[in-house]
Amino acid sequence: MRHEAEDTGMTGRESLRSSATHARAGTFFGAIDLGTNNCRLMIAARTTNGFRVVDSFNRSVRLGEGLRASGRLAEESMKRALDALSICAERMQQWPLAHVRAVATEACRRAINGQEFLARVRRETGLVIDIITAREEAELALESCSPLLQAGLQRHVEPERGVLFDIGGGSTEVAWIRVDRRNQRQTLIGMTSMPVGVINLQEMFGQGHDEGAYPEMVEYVRSQLMDFEGVHRIRREVGQGNVRLIGTSGTVTTLAGVALSLPRYNRAAIDGLTLPGNIMLDAIGTLRGLGAEGLLAHPCVGHDRAKFVLPGCAIFEAMQSLWPVDDVTIADRGLRDGMLLRMARDHSQRPNRGQSPATRHVSPRQPRGPLGNYATI
Repeated sequence: MRHEAEDTGMTGRESLRSSATHARAGTFFGAIDLGTNNCRLMIAARTTNGFRVVDSFNRSVRLGEGLRASGRLAEESMKRALDALSICAERMQQWPLAHVRAVATEACRRAINGQEFLARVRRETGLVIDIITAREEAELALESCSPLLQAGLQRHVEPERGVLFDIGGGSTEVAWIRVDRRNQRQTLIGMTSMPVGVINLQEMFGQGHDEGAYPEMVEYVRSQLMDFEGVHRIRREVGQGNVRLIGTSGTVTTLAGVALSLPRYNRAAIDGLTLPGNIMLDAIGTLRGLGAEGLLAHPCVGHDRAKFVLPGCAIFEAMQSLWPVDDVTIADRGLRDGMLLRMARDHSQRPNRGQSPATRHVSPRQPRGPLGNYATI
């Protein structure tokens, strides 16, 4: 449900579009998230309390398509990603970026030719992209969603634990979190990265329209979660009303849009919204009842995501069935937000704004110059 012309500023932050009329004063950061399904860019300016978004971009590239069978990134998939990354690089040249971070996740982690592809990206676009671990993925998602974990649910006793999940194209990260509201902090107790995302689940079971295919997907994902449940006993905490469930992915934002009957995506109406779990499951029922053609036509789904939406729903439903939390909080934020928050914080804490020996200088007007790895201009 995140579209190419997205407006992805977090709640409470001003969002602007890049143009020659914008003031260039201030400190700007850029973040790229190259996932198994999407390529996303966010450019932001530092503010007193964090950052404000000035430009963003999101395109479905399906980088991990066919990876499960071949173990390699396919040429067509790499070309789609390169086209999107070239656009990212061009848009980044329009801003005087002080810091840039670009990361790749499950597809490049798993592919035999993942590093080779990123070397090609650097040659052709100038972007330096790091492959991050699944744990850092979970930590970045946690950082971006920390305000939602601290927000109250208008209960007499607030939950002290949280499950944060991020449904991706090639994997799903699940974090088990301790929430300390008194000190306004949260601790990652444990995490798992299931090798199950919307692309590889669709390749395994189809789009979910055939009779029996969708329940099979749900049961398969649930089985993948059982070891994590066995270690942390999350279901017991859920039974005591001590757990919040927060989802950050296109799947949960789509379900929220369907539940609200939105005619088009409205991030302000979605990000931070808490809905009853049964309402989210009803939205899944609505999507399952549309059929293939209906999903293509639905304003909250669209052509690029139609064949992946039910696999994503199956992942969500598996977690909801294993951990039946009454309410689900929806976050339209993710790795880019986490990276930008870290860059803004690191910049504000730096005692000396001068060059450090480890910093690489990058000219924003050199399209083939390296951009990435917290490069400083």
